[in-house]
Amino acid sequence: MAETGSPSVLRFENVTVSFDGEAVLRDVSFEAFEGESRVILGAAGSGKTVLLKTALGLVQPDSGRVLVFGKDLGKMREGQLFDIRSRIGMVFQESALFDSLNIEENVAYPLRNQKSIRCPAGEVHGRVEQALDFVELGGTLEKFPAELSGGMRRRAAIARAVVTAPPLVLYDSPSAGLDPITAHTIMALLIKERDMTQTTTILVTYRYQDGNLMANFRYNSKQGRLEPARHSDGPLPCTTFMVLREGRLVFEGDQDRLESTADEYISKFCKHRE
Repeated sequence: MAETGSPSVLRFENVTVSFDGEAVLRDVSFEAFEGESRVILGAAGSGKTVLLKTALGLVQPDSGRVLVFGKDLGKMREGQLFDIRSRIGMVFQESALFDSLNIEENVAYPLRNQKSIRCPAGEVHGRVEQALDFVELGGTLEKFPAELSGGMRRRAAIARAVVTAPPLVLYDSPSAGLDPITAHTIMALLIKERDMTQTTTILVTYRYQDGNLMANFRYNSKQGRLEPARHSDGPLPCTTFMVLREGRLVFEGDQDRLESTADEYISKFCKHRE
């Protein structure tokens, strides 16, 4: 769990969300803190993506409260929600890039269209280049999404999510459908973003190895690569695992507790470390 005194970034208080009378999230409560990573596991249809959309204010709860940066989303007008969203990066499933825009235009989109960002026009190109260099796509500015591989499109989506330097980033299955090497590359970028900017990270994933990397590796900026996290190098990454089942939060805790659980449903989503 996060250290006592860390600012709260995202808080769900007894949140229930229903579609057509069917509850998709059921009385969900948790709190994520500054610099913390949350890894959300669960079966298909368990409410993982809906949770992210609710955190963005795209879905309104039937009951309960969602607080982002200490502010209640349910009390905000649409314009205020736009301002809050400008401080949240989002990587959607399958990247969700604009097919008709090139990569530079895709990554620049939040800088040019989110009024609260207030990025001077003369700085947009430089910030886009910096974000694409961060995800190792520096030579793709004029390419279109269809010209990139699946892994490259995910990296471009990460660049778009982090170009505004948001303190909170939500990832919806960023490694899904990718080969193991490319999936590892994507996760390395997530960890790099977390460690270099102290971003609060909410990661929905089907791959337990993604959570294992978040919990046990850190980014070495001098070497430019991931390395095992050791106490001798400083505090270990703060990573909390959550498991959803039919919309209910049935587990919340660290990796050791997750791997030692006797619950058959929860244990399906983890593998014991060797």
